[in-house]
Amino acid sequence: MLPDDVTGEELDLDARAELRSLPKDLALRVARHLVMAGRLAEEEPETAYLHAKAARRLASRVGLVREAAGFAAYHAGEWSEALAELRAARRLSSAEDAYLPIMADCERGLGRPERALDLVKAPEAKKLDQAGHIELRIVESGARRDLGQYEAAVVTLQIPELRDRRLRPWSARLLYAYADALAEAQRESEAAEWFARASAADRDGETDAAERYAELEGLEIVDTEDDESAGTLEPGQDRQAESAGEASAPLAEDDEDDEDDEDDEDDEDDEDDEDDEDDEDEVIGGEAETEDEADAGDEAQAEVVAAEPRPEPEPQDESGGVPEASVPAEPSDPTAIAFMAAPAEPETAPETPSGAAEEPVRDVPAPEVPEAPAVFLEPQAADEPDEEGPPSG
Repeated sequence: MLPDDVTGEELDLDARAELRSLPKDLALRVARHLVMAGRLAEEEPETAYLHAKAARRLASRVGLVREAAGFAAYHAGEWSEALAELRAARRLSSAEDAYLPIMADCERGLGRPERALDLVKAPEAKKLDQAGHIELRIVESGARRDLGQYEAAVVTLQIPELRDRRLRPWSARLLYAYADALAEAQRESEAAEWFARASAADRDGETDAAERYAELEGLEIVDTEDDESAGTLEPGQDRQAESAGEASAPLAEDDEDDEDDEDDEDDEDDEDDEDDEDDEDEVIGGEAETEDEADAGDEAQAEVVAAEPRPEPEPQDESGGVPEASVPAEPSDPTAIAFMAAPAEPETAPETPSGAAEEPVRDVPAPEVPEAPAVFLEPQAADEPDEEGPPSG
């Protein structure tokens, strides 16, 4: 039965053009069978081969149909049918060289490696493109192993494409075939290395390179997705889970120790911040106390100044002048300059002629003595007496 969602329009333009030689309804049925054969080739190769055989019964004279039947038989492991269909496709189409790698591999499947090597050396092999040439090399290496030529099988795959650093469509298959040849030649260490490379290149999971690598290294691959979906562990995996838990326990303890260290560091940082804040408070408090002490000192100084007695006015002699004691002393530094007020000359009473009667002294108020102007005096030595002095009375 053909599903309703398959219309036949899924084929490419070249394939549909080749089916135009058939009636429209027949071409539509053939196209739908070919679409199903291609869709199920990898997952259900037997069912895919059934659809291909149905298309061949409807249109056995179309090269595209015989080619599809040969590929479907090859994936289903039907080596003889695949070889017969591909030979027929070569006669009905112009692509005589396109099927050489598959036909040589079918000869290997039938247990005829010598015929496979004959196809490898056929003149049509020179017309293959790079991908076809690499596929033919892989088949040749397998045929050499079938004949017991293990080292020759390894050398057959030592081509420049094996060392290509860029990922190509054939990279996974080529690396896997080379690793398989090394394993057959009892070179396990090298085989494990190349199986690892093949596994890295096989992004679509076409090969079992990962399983082969694990087998050579003595490892066990656990499918975590199936375990999670099932929700239970199968017998024998409990110990693995415990071992994994034990292995992760030191890591968890290390993480806790790291968290404790981080907490201790945070506590130390907080204590340092609190100490800094206390120091700032002490500094601020000390500044406040200093200001208070300064204010108290100013008030005490003001009280002392207020309590000091005011200087009394200097006494004047009877003549109204300033006594010598009031004259400031010369500076101790002989080179210093001192400003002194010149002494006022006392007024002398006019002399009376001899024999004349002295007039009685009357209380006459003392005249106001004008302030003497400032006189600039040069400094003198301390041991020399003053040349100038107040006039004698």
